[in-house]
Amino acid sequence: MQTEDTRFSKDNLRLLVEGKLDWEEVKRALRLRPKDADRFWKYLAVLQEKVPWKDRILLRISDHLYIVAKEGGGRIVKCDCGQEFGDYRINWKLSCRIYVRRTAEQLAEVVATEEAIPNPELVEIREFYCPGCFALLGVEQVPIGYPPVFEMLPDLDTFYREWLGKPLPDERPDWFQDRTLQKPAEWAKGK
Repeated sequence: MQTEDTRFSKDNLRLLVEGKLDWEEVKRALRLRPKDADRFWKYLAVLQEKVPWKDRILLRISDHLYIVAKEGGGRIVKCDCGQEFGDYRINWKLSCRIYVRRTAEQLAEVVATEEAIPNPELVEIREFYCPGCFALLGVEQVPIGYPPVFEMLPDLDTFYREWLGKPLPDERPDWFQDRTLQKPAEWAKGK
């Protein structure tokens, strides 16, 4: 059993996550050599305490989104509020409410400098919102018609086994596969 490294406490980590940790303490944490070996586990514990659901957080992927081990099996993307976006191997953006800014006027609402407003004939700005709590989950500026960008498909099995030294109990070779195209295929079949 690994003992807790108290050089950077869980309380300090909680304050860091909340953006309330004193800058001197932040610098101390960054300079800590070697890093506290249990920091990732303390970080997950802090995150787990902040959400209202029990599914085990495996990895935080953005301010409001997590990959979790679903009770009963499976790995899914889940929002702070509990909204589930499905299999983590399918781009979570396909399950969002999406607002697309296509006109110069709409783009100017979010781009402050007139010279920086993108050409609406070439690009659009997409805002992805949680259908459960309406938190803004992501924004992308892409060419018109470009598919939603799948920013993160981590190899959780390798990360947990080789980097953390604690293999996941449901480790399988097929976990690390992009399955995003299955979703539009289901839509095409009327599912």
